[in-house]
Amino acid sequence: MSEAINGVVLAAEAGSSTARTLTITLFLVFVAVTLGITVWASRQTKTATDFYAGGRSFSGFQNGMAIGGDYMSAASFLGIAGIIALYGYDGFLYSIGFLVAWLVALLLVAELLRNSGRYTMADVLAFRMRQRPVRTAAAVSTITVSIFYLLAQMVGAGALVALLLGIRPGTTFLGMDADAAKIATIILVGALMIIYVTVGGMKGTTYVQIVKAFLLMTGALVMTILVLAHYKFNLSELLGDAANASGKGSAFLEPGLRYGVEVAGDATKTFYNKVDLLSLGIALVLGTAGLPHILIRFYTVPTARAARKSVLWAIGIIGTFYLFTLALGFGAAALVGREAIVAQDAAGNTAAPQLAEALGVDFLGGDVGGAALLAIIAAVAFATILAVVAGLTLASSSSLAHDFYANVVKGGQASERQEVNVARISALVIGAISIVLSIFAQNLNVAFLVALAFAVAASGNLPAILYSLFWKRFNTAGAVWAIYGGLISAVGLVFFSPVVSGAPTAMFPDHDWQWFPLSNPGIISIPVGFLCGWIGTLLSKETDADKYAELEVRALTGAGAH
Repeated sequence: MSEAINGVVLAAEAGSSTARTLTITLFLVFVAVTLGITVWASRQTKTATDFYAGGRSFSGFQNGMAIGGDYMSAASFLGIAGIIALYGYDGFLYSIGFLVAWLVALLLVAELLRNSGRYTMADVLAFRMRQRPVRTAAAVSTITVSIFYLLAQMVGAGALVALLLGIRPGTTFLGMDADAAKIATIILVGALMIIYVTVGGMKGTTYVQIVKAFLLMTGALVMTILVLAHYKFNLSELLGDAANASGKGSAFLEPGLRYGVEVAGDATKTFYNKVDLLSLGIALVLGTAGLPHILIRFYTVPTARAARKSVLWAIGIIGTFYLFTLALGFGAAALVGREAIVAQDAAGNTAAPQLAEALGVDFLGGDVGGAALLAIIAAVAFATILAVVAGLTLASSSSLAHDFYANVVKGGQASERQEVNVARISALVIGAISIVLSIFAQNLNVAFLVALAFAVAASGNLPAILYSLFWKRFNTAGAVWAIYGGLISAVGLVFFSPVVSGAPTAMFPDHDWQWFPLSNPGIISIPVGFLCGWIGTLLSKETDADKYAELEVRALTGAGAH
């Protein structure tokens, strides 16, 4: 008996060792290829337009792939598959919300922003207003959203690497325990993203996004086909097995398992749960149109038509990917099981890699087969994190250099060379801040950080953008009030919510200063952003009808666009 147990342990260790070797090899290959692309791109980056907007040289398809690469983050790949695996029907809310958000971006901002701006979101906001207050507010908002998003990606990277390198409590790798390995990974990811942005600019970052999007779509497609093949393409059998393995039975396939939960005998709690669901949905749908790292992508194409086409390609790519997450989530629930997923990661963030391992054992045979497929999906997850953090760093460093340094500090008198140098220094500083914060934020909930980034973007950025494009009376005071009002209300409400304190799953479970009952502030903070913009506008007498007319013509026709 003991010999059999030892044999199983040795086989598991062999599989883990193989996965570790393959993961490291594939990751190093990806890093080598993308660094090569970055160095090549640096030789093509000669002007500020090259650094910020890739010389506006990308086709609609290329930019659509890059937008997909920017948008399909670790939260999408790991988080959505995990939440579907644990909560079934309710988990798919994220997929639907993220996808529908693209229709808002396409219909309201993509073409108009491309025609009106130059490098950053603030170019549109400041076009008919006083430059300094508006650009300062836009830079503050951009950096706030980007850093929350960066934290989520880098904390995810740290958690992922411990799993993929087979580091468990009590074990070491290269002399490092699990905590040290996570910190080392965060520093490595941060260093790589700084290199991508400072050396390659938008051109290098975009090509990294395209490569990553291709790898992620291929990996998700292969896993989806394997899951369906396991069930001989019988979706009913897949869903039945998932429901049985979930321990929730038929409730797994119905709404109400996680969101909008009805609490018997407590009408108030039930009401808050329903409102919280609505609040999350609003933040997800409206947040995309205010995300700085997505908005700057519209400037990388030569025409408004290419901007529209790139969003259509992005919708196709992202929509297909989110359909894959259905198969990945329910497949993980059926083939891995809820207990095994929760035992590895309580939030379910490792469901997709665990499913890859199970499929590898099933189709490729033995632990080595499982290790091989796990390694491939792990490398894709690393690629996903690296590409997204590079895009976020570029957005925040561009805003700091172009909006704050060039237009606020230098009053629009900075040379292109000075501006690009400051952008590179900003990328270094923002990267360093993100690395330090991520090391201290390792125990925070990644989904909370991403949801907060969406809520802040929808509360602060979106009202200012929409008012600026569509309201003639809108002015400087309105823009500043909208951005700061939405930003402060979103961050403030989350700080006083059960996400931060007063609940067993809170960031600070031993403290209790919460009074706001919802986990998602969007339903309050987004209207506050719009209301602040309206009040600020009416309190100021400043107005410029001629400038608005010029902006309207530019937005609709592209006349005078850079």
